[in-house]
Amino acid sequence: MKKRRVKDNEPTFAPGDDEELEQSASEEEIARGDYTEVTRLSWDEVDPSGENK
Repeated sequence: MKKRRVKDNEPTFAPGDDEELEQSASEEEIARGDYTEVTRLSWDEVDPSGENK
């Protein structure tokens, strides 16, 4: 029996794969559409208002 692969279009995150995310796509990969857009999210624990609670 052949397994069917389900295409998941939801964004994913793989902890520990930072090295892969740092690599830029080559011009050839971009031309083929063979790249992944990466968005970085960082948590800033400093209160931007300057008020200490």
